[in-house]
Amino acid sequence: MAFTLHNHKTLSLTLYYTFSFLLFPLTSNSHHDFSIIDSDFNSFYSDYTPPSPPPPPPEPHPPSLSCERLNGTGSLNTSCDVNSSLVFSGDVYIEGNGSLNILPGVNLTCFVLGCVIKVNMSEGFSLQNGSVIVAGTVSIASRNASLFEGSLINVSGLAGMPPAQTSGTPTGTQGAGGGHGGRGATCVSDNTKLPDDVWGGDAYSWSTLDEPWSYGSKGGTTVKNESYGGEGGGRIWLEVVDSIEVSADLLANGADGGMKGGGGSGGSIFIKAHNRMTGGGRISAIGGSGFAGGGGGRISIHVFSRHDNTNFFSHGGVSLGCAGNAGAAGTYYDAVPRSLTICNHNLSTQTDTLILEFPKAPLWTNIYIQNQAKALFPLYWSRVQVSGLIRLTSGAALGFGLAHYGSSEFELMAEELLMSDSVIKIFGALRMSVKIHLMLNSKILIDANDDSIITTSILEASNLVVLKDSSIIHSNANLGVHGQGFLNLSGPGNLIEAQHLVLSLFYSISVGPGSVLRGPLEASGDDNMTSTPQLYCEHENCPVELLHPPEDCNVNSSLAFTLQICRVEDVSVEGTITGSVLHFHWVRSVEVEYSGVISASGLGCIGGLGKGRYFENGIGGGGGHGGYGGDGYYNGNFIEGGTIYGDADLPCELGSGSGNDSIAGATAGGGIIVMGSLEHSLLHLTLNGSLRSDGESFGEDIRKQDGRASSIGPGGGSGGTVLLFVQTLALRDSSMISTVGGQGSPSGGGGGGGGRVHFHWSNVPVGDEYIPLASVEGSIITGGGFGGGQGLPGKNGSISGKACPKGLYGIFCEECPVGTYKNVSGSDRALCHTCPSHELPHRALYISVRGGVAETPCPYKCTSDRYHMPNCYTAFEELVYTFGGPWIFGLILLGLLIVLAIVLSVARMKCVAVDDLPALAPARNDTRLNHSFPFLESLNEIIETNRSEESPSHVHRLYFQGPNTFSEPWHLPHCPPEQVKDIVYEDAFNRFVDEINSLATYQWWEGSIYSILCVSAYPLAWSWLQSCRRKKLQKLREFVRSEYDHACLRSCRSRALYEGLKVAATSDMMLAYMDFFLGGDEKRSDLPPRLHQRFPMSIIFGGDGSYISPFSLHSDNILTSIMSQSVPSTIWYRLVAGLNAQLRLVRRGHLKITFGPVISWLDVYANPKLASYGVRVDLALCQPTASGYCQFGIVVHATENENMSSSREGYDDSRVAEKQSGFLRSPENSAHYLISNDHLVMPRRMSGGILNGKILRTLKERKSIYYPFALIMYNTKPVGHQDLVGLFISILLLGDFILVLLTLLQMYSLSLVNFFLVLFVLPLGMLFPFPSGISALFSPGPRRSAGLARLYAVWNLTSLVNVVVAFICGFIHYIVHSHDKHSNIQSWSFSMDESEWWMLPSGLFLCKIIQARLIDCHVANQEIQDLSLYSSDTNVFWDS
Repeated sequence: MAFTLHNHKTLSLTLYYTFSFLLFPLTSNSHHDFSIIDSDFNSFYSDYTPPSPPPPPPEPHPPSLSCERLNGTGSLNTSCDVNSSLVFSGDVYIEGNGSLNILPGVNLTCFVLGCVIKVNMSEGFSLQNGSVIVAGTVSIASRNASLFEGSLINVSGLAGMPPAQTSGTPTGTQGAGGGHGGRGATCVSDNTKLPDDVWGGDAYSWSTLDEPWSYGSKGGTTVKNESYGGEGGGRIWLEVVDSIEVSADLLANGADGGMKGGGGSGGSIFIKAHNRMTGGGRISAIGGSGFAGGGGGRISIHVFSRHDNTNFFSHGGVSLGCAGNAGAAGTYYDAVPRSLTICNHNLSTQTDTLILEFPKAPLWTNIYIQNQAKALFPLYWSRVQVSGLIRLTSGAALGFGLAHYGSSEFELMAEELLMSDSVIKIFGALRMSVKIHLMLNSKILIDANDDSIITTSILEASNLVVLKDSSIIHSNANLGVHGQGFLNLSGPGNLIEAQHLVLSLFYSISVGPGSVLRGPLEASGDDNMTSTPQLYCEHENCPVELLHPPEDCNVNSSLAFTLQICRVEDVSVEGTITGSVLHFHWVRSVEVEYSGVISASGLGCIGGLGKGRYFENGIGGGGGHGGYGGDGYYNGNFIEGGTIYGDADLPCELGSGSGNDSIAGATAGGGIIVMGSLEHSLLHLTLNGSLRSDGESFGEDIRKQDGRASSIGPGGGSGGTVLLFVQTLALRDSSMISTVGGQGSPSGGGGGGGGRVHFHWSNVPVGDEYIPLASVEGSIITGGGFGGGQGLPGKNGSISGKACPKGLYGIFCEECPVGTYKNVSGSDRALCHTCPSHELPHRALYISVRGGVAETPCPYKCTSDRYHMPNCYTAFEELVYTFGGPWIFGLILLGLLIVLAIVLSVARMKCVAVDDLPALAPARNDTRLNHSFPFLESLNEIIETNRSEESPSHVHRLYFQGPNTFSEPWHLPHCPPEQVKDIVYEDAFNRFVDEINSLATYQWWEGSIYSILCVSAYPLAWSWLQSCRRKKLQKLREFVRSEYDHACLRSCRSRALYEGLKVAATSDMMLAYMDFFLGGDEKRSDLPPRLHQRFPMSIIFGGDGSYISPFSLHSDNILTSIMSQSVPSTIWYRLVAGLNAQLRLVRRGHLKITFGPVISWLDVYANPKLASYGVRVDLALCQPTASGYCQFGIVVHATENENMSSSREGYDDSRVAEKQSGFLRSPENSAHYLISNDHLVMPRRMSGGILNGKILRTLKERKSIYYPFALIMYNTKPVGHQDLVGLFISILLLGDFILVLLTLLQMYSLSLVNFFLVLFVLPLGMLFPFPSGISALFSPGPRRSAGLARLYAVWNLTSLVNVVVAFICGFIHYIVHSHDKHSNIQSWSFSMDESEWWMLPSGLFLCKIIQARLIDCHVANQEIQDLSLYSSDTNVFWDS
């Protein structure tokens, strides 16, 4: 139902001035309620400001309509439900203490422009599904409000009059759009103005941005006197105390103007809720479309807790007359986070959204400019400061200043500046301070408009600056980029450039591949470019700031730098850094990667101090700098190139060019690259890419003459300067430092001269603190450029380094070569002098030392660790040369040996003088022995109690078989011999033999120890064997004497007294025997047998014919007493002594030779004398054992019963075979036996018998591994001169010991392995001869001395193995190290490296061989003190 409450004109006149204050009653009603919006939380964080004056009282409003007049049900003070549509013709005011519900499908409309519908309810308000409110202004105030989905509040195109003194409605007939939040567009250009200075309706109401309450403006018209422009948008004001649901559409759009009019601008929408907001409606204040689009309106939301999903639109309207220039975007302000959003909904525009002065307290938090929005700060000076971020995305643009006011200054302060596909353009200078600045395919363009007063912009990002995807920061004036974190140009297309560019205070700068840092700008003919920096081309003196730059790192255009990187920790270059004067100041390290380039090429002077001269036609010589410029050539004439200038030791000049500004194609020299300064050097430079300051080459087809291309032009520019104040440098294999001259013009231009490269090392460490300054694998090029045509090339430039301290030389202050020294400062190689050769020992090599050699003598080391400093002697040579050299040392050593030997001999004679006197032999059978038989005394001793009274009861002597070794111990035959069968029980005897044989067997471990010792130390093995033999004999004696009950004997008395059996052995314990005695109760007249009854009687030799155990005939008291029945004791004693003297000369392994003299002696000396007593003795071979061991002895028999000739060929008496079954076996038991401990092979046809010359020739002896030693060590006849022999032995013993020590010292000098090999191949075999020799020399008594001397001889012979090992080690070492010989080694220097390596081992070997012979003589002198035993006269022998 349509219902008109008032005439529209009357009502509008009445309420016109009151509706602008309708908000104040609402505000007063809720003044005491808590509101986060009203609370000034930021007052705690801002400066104090005086309180604002109280608001003016609210203007009067018309009376409120009742629920009935609204055709509703209920009451406004309780609940009023409007269920029918109404059309108003004027302003409407509805007020009540209850709630108002607009039911579904109900429309409240007022189509009058500026018509106001105002609702003020104390409780709730709801606009339900399908309901619509249409008016110029809709204001709703309640406790809660619900705008349900499908409902609509529309104030589009119903705006009243805009605020006074605004220019939102365009004038003229251009059909421009209206302005409000953003400017209206215009599709008409003005050639007298810049594009940015032409727009439609202007923006207004910036001061009420947070609470917008302005109507939009009407669009312009294209027809004079006709208004075709669209109306502006109205106003929507929603304010609730608690919560609001916005699911409806709120529209305050500008009306469309069509093709004849501009679109109206958007209106205002304000929503305030003290609690929360929900819903998902559409909130729109867009500009209207038209010939030119209208600007967007303003939207502001004041809600503490937002849970809505509403869509906000405030973009400009579409321009039908110019599609690329829509109306400017309006504003959307969110009050709680204090963020401003300017979004043009991806509509391209050239029209600005004005941003005026920002609030200072509280600061806005964030600004979002997005989706093709274009914002502008049009003020001469302004500050944009927010507490959060500024984000530009999706084609957004932000401008500062106006193009024709380039002297403006602006400040931008925020936490973050984020740019994506956007542009910031500044006319004037910008001071930006943010923490994080990120750019993605974006640009910052600074146009200073050639203002000489304000030309410097500062961009400061304290944490991070990142440029990505072709982002650009460009300034045509001075630009400083500062920070404390990282600056990262991450990839291709990224660029920071300015006429003067300073990057400072960053922790790290990374120039990625394809990225560029440039200063100055490339010449492009752009009118907006400020003047090119003035270079110091004509100054002869170096600008002081290059060597001593200021510490503040501020941008100062008066300084020479065009690009400076200052106070940065690390710089990484994978892209390009280029400029005329590049300076790295207070930088810790610079790393240029493979793709990286730092270049000043062609950016030096066109003129300059070394400019090349030129002909009138433009052909000229090349510029000079470090090298002369090449001469130009034209028509047979040469014109000089530029000269050399600057200081090669500290260059700081720009390269010079050729030609001048009036000549097309004039070339420029190279610029200058300075890294570090005198006060603050670069810590480390790593170069994989290149540093270039090359001169410019002439470019062909530079100019046209008569329409044709011309190649006539000047010469090439000279190379510039690379000045490096560095501490360490690494030039990798692909790196390059280049100051090459440019190439001259093809028509005859000269080549440019090379530039200069200088390395100014700071704090070059010396001595032990030195570290290499540079690792150079790349190239350093300062060559001159090629001449064109017949023009001459330029000369090479210079490469220099700081003067190096002592010990170092060259450009990179390297250590002088090994073998040289440098004791002055400088870098020339010639200052490293050769070390004096006479100071170098012959086994030494010069060595490099850290920091080089500064003084003589030069350090050296020995060629091997076995040599000792300072003379590189071996330990042996050190000893030799300590005592004056080899000859003096040898004389001293010889004299010392003689003196010590004499002292040793004198001491020996005093210690053993009493024992060496001949002793009287004891009485034997009442016969006193002559003192001439001490040897008989020694051989006559038997290890058993020998009593003369036992001789009458002696029946038989049974010899043990076997040599008493571990492999073949003593054993007795089981069958008792014929001589004792009458006095023993055979069965009991066999049991006794079993027990004896079992007891005589050795344990396995005893033999194992012996085997090990035989390999490692044979003398110790012999001692071990003797010890085991002695213990075994003692066990046998104890067994027979006390443990065995003598049960095998028939005599009761013998069994009772344990005296029928006796076990004894020779002193060498190789031969044992058992004596049988009568007990006295046998009552046998034929027992004991007489001597002739015992014939033939065998007597077995002790020993085995070896050196240490020679054959010997042992005659004890029993045997002597028995023989005295036919032969006087003195004759028998003399016979035994003489036979033993001959037997000791018999050598095992040489039996066929050495037994011959024994047989001859028996025939010549013994038997003729014994024949007078009816007795004869013959040498006999007794039966071998089962293992082949054969014993030798003599056979004593009577001569009156047998006619035996000494020349008979054999002896085989059956009686002897019968009686001596233990010694001679019958022929039927003969076999092939191994005799004499595997060294004598007896023929198969023999089983024992008399030995004569023919039988000896049939003996077969098997040689053992010890056979060679028998040639060195064997028993000899006495030589007398016992004291003299002892003296020589003492000398040799001492000499041997000294030689052993010297040999070991020499082996130790060779290597520790050789030392241990010589010492332990036979463990300690080198050292034992000396103590054993001393023991032998100082032992009392001839017998003991002789025994110890034999052991000494064995040790001496054993040590020959160690000597051979020493010889082999020396020989191997000589062969291996023969290539290390030095020619200055003297031939007499006892060096194991030379041909005398064999001297000590050979001398020691010879000393031991001589010792062996002298020991044999000494043993003979000790054992045979009666020389008449070897007399050739029988009478002398028997009469002595």
